[in-house]
Amino acid sequence: QVQLVESGGGLAQAGGSLRLSCAASGQTFNRYTMGWFRQAPGKEREFVGRIASSGSTYYVDSVKGRFTISRDNAKNTVYLQLNNLKPEDTAVYYCAARSKITYDYWGQGTQVTVSS
Repeated sequence: QVQLVESGGGLAQAGGSLRLSCAASGQTFNRYTMGWFRQAPGKEREFVGRIASSGSTYYVDSVKGRFTISRDNAKNTVYLQLNNLKPEDTAVYYCAARSKITYDYWGQGTQVTVSS
């Protein structure tokens, strides 16, 4: 079992930055691929990016070059740095943990609102 708790959301202006954190319980955090997802009002949840246990990262095109995922295994924490924010980045952001194929563990989400 892994429990995930996100923090760091809030209100930002377009062009601004925020850093989200996702703290995980459990001693095997470093074995998990950690993903970030978001869900905007009235839309389906979408994948944003992920960081593997090796540290390799992947991002969807819409955030590439603006968002950065990192992890600190000593702190059981994964981060999502959001730069050059746009109003369309407004969403609830979720972190999730994947051991094999599916993301089995999810946090409760943190709201990010970007004003124009």
